[in-house]
Amino acid sequence: MKPRKVGTSTVLTVPKNIKITADDYDVFSGRDGAIIYLPKTKNPFTDPAFIKAHLNAYSDQDFIDTSILPDEF
Repeated sequence: MKPRKVGTSTVLTVPKNIKITADDYDVFSGRDGAIIYLPKTKNPFTDPAFIKAHLNAYSDQDFIDTSILPDEF
């Protein structure tokens, strides 16, 4: 596969045997010149529905009560 120029961009055509599964992709430069395309995903920590569903999901009661002995520190 050879890159081609379209206007001021360089384009790599996706072969038809590779199924496109998303509308948007993030692109990264990998090791040894690899070009990596990953489908864009939403950040769940900025999603109001996720925040509402997980609000107060954890409390201090979820952790085991512990103490540090004088000779442990």
